[in-house]
Amino acid sequence: MSDVLVVAEHRRGELRDVSYELLTAGRELADSTGGNLHATIISGDVDEYGEDLNREGVDAVHTVDHGEEFNHGVYTQAVEQIANEIDAQYVVAGNTVNGMDFFPAVAERLDMPLVTDAIAFETGDGLSVVRELYSGKTEGTIEVDSEKAFVSVRPGEWPAAEGTGDAAVEAFDADIDEDALNTTVNGYEEVGSGDVDISEADVLVSIGRGIEEEDNLPLVHDLADALGATVSASRPIVDNGWLGQERQVGQSGKKVTPDIYIAIGISGAVQHVAGMKGADTIIAINNDPSAPIYDIADYGIVDDLFDVVPALTEEFGG
Repeated sequence: MSDVLVVAEHRRGELRDVSYELLTAGRELADSTGGNLHATIISGDVDEYGEDLNREGVDAVHTVDHGEEFNHGVYTQAVEQIANEIDAQYVVAGNTVNGMDFFPAVAERLDMPLVTDAIAFETGDGLSVVRELYSGKTEGTIEVDSEKAFVSVRPGEWPAAEGTGDAAVEAFDADIDEDALNTTVNGYEEVGSGDVDISEADVLVSIGRGIEEEDNLPLVHDLADALGATVSASRPIVDNGWLGQERQVGQSGKKVTPDIYIAIGISGAVQHVAGMKGADTIIAINNDPSAPIYDIADYGIVDDLFDVVPALTEEFGG
């Protein structure tokens, strides 16, 4: 019977969605080990965050009150100490900017293997981690040849934990060596994010090279306005400078998990699909019936987008 530790994330005063997904992934691992699921939140409003993390399936929440923003040294020291305290068999964090910053350092300090960007687990005789390979063209399974391991998981691959749990939410007195931090965080600034965060949108209207030219973009904006949606795009649109980088969906852009994703004139290249396949409902509009986007779409309209989009705008905006 061995325990699992999940390291939650926060940003700009809120827990990130990936934190709740990590709880689901961590619970899956804890069920396989027969152990308890622990979660930790470090820095910021830890009392509020700790209560938010008290979801069904969580056995204990450890809060570390130290500063307001993410700090590599604080996270590294705190996670190492908590993992040692509970003798965690598996430690789980998001495969995110913050996760990729501190997670390898803690794994090295604890002399434990690290497997990154997991999209699924296979448990039985030990742990196997499923990852995408070759830009999402195939999947591979990594057999973890160790009783203990660190695993970072891809956002959007597990459903968010729900409900209210009965976990003990307690402060963890981490012994932070201030002299070893080497850095001081004075504040957090979102750089180059523009005026929109597509990862937070419930409905996305996304456009690809099928729009043909920049002058046709108002068609898509009109539809988004009619639906109360946010406009996003595949890489060619951003590369052409028609929309900003903050609106790009895909492997080199943002990974999104909206309730509805409307793909307009998007062929469905694996690099783009990697960023949006977690949407609850995918609707494709493309005049090519063999476009790969139809392999994952829940609904499809095989027709000219220049006929379909205005008709939809009229229907929903009227």
